[in-house]
Amino acid sequence: MTEARRLLTRLRSMLAHGNATLSELVHLVGTEFAADACSVYAMRPGDILELVATEGLLPSAIGRTRLRVGEGITGLCAATGKVFNLPDARAHPDFVFRAETGEAGYASLLAVPVRRAGHTLGIITMQAREQHRYTEEEIDVLETVALLLAEILAGAGATGGAEEGLASSLPRAFAAKIIAPGIAIGPVVLRGGPVAPRRFLADDPEGEILRLQDALERMQRGLRELLDEHNPLREAEEGPDLSASREVLEAYRLIATDAGWLRRVTAVIHSGLSAEAAVQRVVGEFRDRMRRIPDPYLRERLADLEDLGGHLLSALAGDPAKADVEPGSILLARRLGPAELLGWHARGVGGVVIEEGSPAGHAAILARALGMPALSGARGAVDAATEAEFAILDADEGQLLIRPDAEVRESYLRAIETRSEQRAGWVSLRDRPAATADGTQLGLMLNVGLALELDQLDTVAADGIGLFRTEIAMLARGTVTDMHEQAAVYARVLDAAGDRPVLFRTLDLGGDKVLPGVEIEGENPALGWRSIRVGLDRPSLMRRQLRALLLAASGRELSVMFPMIATTSELRAARNLLLSEARRVRPAPSRLRIGTMLEVPALMWQLDELLPLVDFVSVGSNDLMQFLFAADRSAPGLSGRYDLLSPPVFNLLEYLLRKASEANVPVSFCGDAASRPLEAIALAGIGFRTLSMPSGGLMPVKAALADLDLAAFRPVLRVLRQNASGVASLRKPITTWAREHGVPV
Repeated sequence: MTEARRLLTRLRSMLAHGNATLSELVHLVGTEFAADACSVYAMRPGDILELVATEGLLPSAIGRTRLRVGEGITGLCAATGKVFNLPDARAHPDFVFRAETGEAGYASLLAVPVRRAGHTLGIITMQAREQHRYTEEEIDVLETVALLLAEILAGAGATGGAEEGLASSLPRAFAAKIIAPGIAIGPVVLRGGPVAPRRFLADDPEGEILRLQDALERMQRGLRELLDEHNPLREAEEGPDLSASREVLEAYRLIATDAGWLRRVTAVIHSGLSAEAAVQRVVGEFRDRMRRIPDPYLRERLADLEDLGGHLLSALAGDPAKADVEPGSILLARRLGPAELLGWHARGVGGVVIEEGSPAGHAAILARALGMPALSGARGAVDAATEAEFAILDADEGQLLIRPDAEVRESYLRAIETRSEQRAGWVSLRDRPAATADGTQLGLMLNVGLALELDQLDTVAADGIGLFRTEIAMLARGTVTDMHEQAAVYARVLDAAGDRPVLFRTLDLGGDKVLPGVEIEGENPALGWRSIRVGLDRPSLMRRQLRALLLAASGRELSVMFPMIATTSELRAARNLLLSEARRVRPAPSRLRIGTMLEVPALMWQLDELLPLVDFVSVGSNDLMQFLFAADRSAPGLSGRYDLLSPPVFNLLEYLLRKASEANVPVSFCGDAASRPLEAIALAGIGFRTLSMPSGGLMPVKAALADLDLAAFRPVLRVLRQNASGVASLRKPITTWAREHGVPV
């Protein structure tokens, strides 16, 4: 890297005087590269690239030559964030000739994006008259120059696309996915990118590496203390209300100690950058690469890496104290790692919106565990918001409101006050069995996936666990855990449940739940190689889990159900694997119950063959709805188009209940829909007596059922269904009846 060191040495000398111009920079870089032209384009409002400095093109083009993002090779570089290395740019289909630049005689082109905190602030280009492909070393040097240039352009007013003008003062609403339910109202806190390094260049690489190693040791020592603080045994004694998932933090620690990205940081330091600048550059490189990866699990690890980069930069800067935030503030972030979320929670943040995140991400898992209202996918929210302005995070309806009108604000405040009054009334219901006003008993159970959620069993006095998602802890860890680790988790679940039933679902991998090394094929993963298909194709994986479940039972009752069964032959194969393992494990369960999730509509036409093979059936409503209506449940535009409270769904569920009753097989209804009071009373109305749901919905459902006269409601529902010809949903008439009869829905 001799050329890089020489160039950076000269750049350091130039920047040391504090008054270096862009013209001097392009002259120096062009000279070092022996290029015929070196130019810089800055991003302007409206996604316009403006030529602001050049050595080799006509000086008169500065300020005149403008390109839209996506126009020409330079615009394409800005649009994609990719490096373009073209021996003959004129042959590229997107080449655009601008006569005023005088570039007619140039052939080769190297275009590198100038990025800062995930935003493209401009482009730096190299051109030569002869056809020439730039080397990897030359590209690496120019990317280092781009890192320095980003700070210069930011200071000179280049924009990353943030909104300006009237739009920044108007109310804005953003639709988003719900990570954790709840409502938060308060001032906005913007999670910005890492603070720019005070020093970019260094002439003592070995000294910088020593600084890096010292900061790494301090950062990793802090992580170890965090892990010790949140030891699961201690959580069991003290309660996990403010604790984080051990599994998530362990996975985070593994990334922190990964040698790959740390070796890259060391290599960049040897090129002449300071430790801070090297960390910033390497995290930026990983960000640009990982954002183009289609695998959702790997994309989620980007937040962890950026989080670690921020912690490492803080350690290099001496761990400056963070300012307090107003309690109840709403944090807006593009990406967020688990340790950072814990830090914000401790500082009083009441809700979080993560633009680039999924419900399976580490921060999402922790938000649910902390009971913090959270949304993801609100694209553009960070750019649209301003620090400290008022916002409403509605994670019950899936929307973020920035600068809401006074009437909207008052409506939400009244709704929160009403909800507080309702919750005060639920205290008297907590220890009473779930029952309707006319005495019909129901079982209300929880859907959980992490050990730290187990305290909710007693908090809401649930009747058991209707779904334990065995894959969630593995997703948090980032790996399939071994048999004994699995058995320890499952035993802890059974211990917490005591005499209450627990239905363990076997690994439901695939779709939006992907582990490293498990490659999912097809354009629609939800319909591809997932769930039971993975288990049957990898019997050793399934046998390991089944044996762990049997070991965990240790003579107690064990209920196991298989997900996404599409044919009875799949169920028979899975059932045989379980029975085979059961013959090998001692002590045997006092009772082994085998069941299936009903998620694939094809199973409805196999009930006569299916029901004699199972001890219970659980309706997996989330997948059943998307398969029944061929509507991707993750698509916001389809979220309200198809309704559970529709005639075809009622007909299907009632048919299932009738066939199961004839076979004396119990059926439960499992999914987010069960946690909504209106859906819950409708399900009770057609015959469901066991509902399984997230913990936050159990008390509202219990309260609604307590005020429901089921004997009076059932004939009403029957008449509504009989008169539903051509009606897409019965939601409105059921809602009207419930409100008229004082049922809180």
